[in-house]
Amino acid sequence: MNTTNFSPVGVSERYMILDVLRGLAILGICMANYPEFSLYTFLPGNVTESMSSAHMDHVLRYLLSIFVDGKFYTLFSLLFGIGFSIIIGNAARKGVNGFRVFYRRMAVLLFIGFLHLMFVWSGDILMLYAVLGMILPLFRNVSNRGLLTAASIFLLLPIAVDALSVGIGIHLSAPVVEQQWRLCTRYGITEENFGYWLRDAEGYRQVFQFLVQGAWERLYEFIEGNRYFKVFGLFLLGFWIGRNRLYANLERIRPLLKRITLYGFLFGLPLSILYAWSSVNEHPWGTVAHTVIYTVSVYPLGFAYLSGISLLYLRWTDIRLWNWFAFPGRMALTNYIGQSLIGAFLFYGIGLGWGADTGLAHTEAIVLAVYLFQIVFSKLWLSTFRFGPLEWIWRMLTYGKLLKIKIE
Repeated sequence: MNTTNFSPVGVSERYMILDVLRGLAILGICMANYPEFSLYTFLPGNVTESMSSAHMDHVLRYLLSIFVDGKFYTLFSLLFGIGFSIIIGNAARKGVNGFRVFYRRMAVLLFIGFLHLMFVWSGDILMLYAVLGMILPLFRNVSNRGLLTAASIFLLLPIAVDALSVGIGIHLSAPVVEQQWRLCTRYGITEENFGYWLRDAEGYRQVFQFLVQGAWERLYEFIEGNRYFKVFGLFLLGFWIGRNRLYANLERIRPLLKRITLYGFLFGLPLSILYAWSSVNEHPWGTVAHTVIYTVSVYPLGFAYLSGISLLYLRWTDIRLWNWFAFPGRMALTNYIGQSLIGAFLFYGIGLGWGADTGLAHTEAIVLAVYLFQIVFSKLWLSTFRFGPLEWIWRMLTYGKLLKIKIE
């Protein structure tokens, strides 16, 4: 079989609810990421407490931990799994080998993620998505019950891993931390200047040095947070949603959406308050307890976001507000990378150099401005072109042919 007649999903074949959810996920991810871009996350407590917005920042930090942390990457990971099922379903309908296309798609995403990680921002998630995505086809013939069971196991594995690590006294990330600080020593990055390095960078060479050690720090975060288990569990759950095409007839599953929304908020919201307290106070009950709290708070609330937004969409399908989120959602890759480029320009020394001087409240205000810009840009771009610029390149490399981008 070949992929000559196998093309990406057309605009007419898209489901707006998926684009809306992607657009909202992109907003939430930006809210979670920009405190690192602005270097606020890396500043010592005495510096953040001296900022004019300190009191507001303290409240906002709790609110972000409650309503944002983990919830939107949960949503984004579910959507990735749904996307996988759509690719395979599209391939099956057209009688071609969708797996060859899928692996090529993941390879291109891996390359884009590598460029993003090494040359723009150390917080990249695309490489992890691409690597884990390559494992998804192994589950294509697993039953629905098997998918839900496997997803549950992967989502709960971090608790077992952390309990085992604490119990036997090992730190799986220790070699990675050692390598990171070897690089920091080589470049002159210290604990004292860590939070200011990117702001004080006089050229891209210093930015690149920080990004090199930052790649190891990112690996540390994945290991320490068991991120690969979490993401893959969400991929499998998203694949189950996509396989059963639950997004295609929301009215049919309205009762299910109501239950998920109700119980997700009922349990997820108060437990997310507990999670925020544990996060802000640096896990006072220990790593294992924090991981348990994360599991029982972040996922229920993240699922409640997905089902709650779907219910609102069902109730008011025709309002134009949905387009505000659907436009950036159709260009999710372009906007994700775009947020990093804009963040680097605003906060790094090679740009405007606002980093390390911007409080959390001002950082989130900038997030809203950036997202508003992306709504306008996405709307204008998609009024002339079929795909976002990076989506167009990604698709051409995936399908191995030139695709028309301009709307005729």
